[in-house]
Amino acid sequence: MSKKDVAAQESASPFTPKPSQMQREARIYVAGHRGLAGSAIVRALLDSGHSPQSLVLKTHSELDLTCQAEVEAFFEKERPEYVFLAAAKVGGILANDSFPAEFIRDNLLIQSNVIDAAYRHGAKKLLFLGSSCIYPKLAPQPMSEESLLTGPLEPTNEWYAIAKIAGIKMCQAYRRQYNFDAISIMPTNLYGPNDNFDLATSHVLPALIRKFHEAKVSGAKEVVVWGTGRPKREFLYVDDLADAALFLMQNYSAAEIINVGVGEDISIADLAAMISEVVGFEGELVFDKSKPDGTPRKLLDVSRISKLGWQAKTGIKSGLSRTCRWHIENLQD
Repeated sequence: MSKKDVAAQESASPFTPKPSQMQREARIYVAGHRGLAGSAIVRALLDSGHSPQSLVLKTHSELDLTCQAEVEAFFEKERPEYVFLAAAKVGGILANDSFPAEFIRDNLLIQSNVIDAAYRHGAKKLLFLGSSCIYPKLAPQPMSEESLLTGPLEPTNEWYAIAKIAGIKMCQAYRRQYNFDAISIMPTNLYGPNDNFDLATSHVLPALIRKFHEAKVSGAKEVVVWGTGRPKREFLYVDDLADAALFLMQNYSAAEIINVGVGEDISIADLAAMISEVVGFEGELVFDKSKPDGTPRKLLDVSRISKLGWQAKTGIKSGLSRTCRWHIENLQD
């Protein structure tokens, strides 16, 4: 490709789809297939007609993505044509604040190893799963893709956010220098089946589901919720995220990042009240104002993906009911 052709491609409108040829028999690697997002992507691929034999899936014990030698050997052997990079070290405010070194180190290693190996071993396309926490703490709401790098990050999760920003920039750099078709999508807060319900490391929504369920079972009179309850968050059911990931893998090709969300948010207080109702807890909600609130508001501008023709399908109450049911059915003794 000539320099003129490369320049023309880089200047192309991000709203101009570049159809992909991800055939049903194509070899597809889903990194992090046991996690919240990765498992949903696998479900979506199977539901859309891809055979289990076409999916390349490895557990952490089989493939340590922080180890360059293991990743190199994997891509040399398997040669996947398409890569969904959903593997990451993730957690809520407490986990991010307690383990900043692990959050920046592990995520940088995973991203660097997978993106580079995918390019060098001939992958046709890679989708990198970012996060809405990449945007500045006080970014104008709703947060557009242009808000990236325009202000300071939320201190409690800046280590994770910086790693994700580095992943975005790596995808853009490989597209610019090598013409590697790597795209980056920024989902809002995710929830659903296979979420992490560990109170020490989970995000707010699954943590509240577990708290309210345990309170109901034990007959507790109150549930304590961190913070003031005033911050507002946007929540996307994970199967909608997976649907968007497949849609963008087939219909989007540009250096610009693209938000994936529902375009509506809810206060933590209202979320807690809704979960209490769905679970059937009849006690009192108590807000511990000594605990951090985090970012005051996180709502994504989803106009870019809307113009491409995609929108979320699952309402918050329906998604909560499904997630609560999954949590109860998968409780371990």
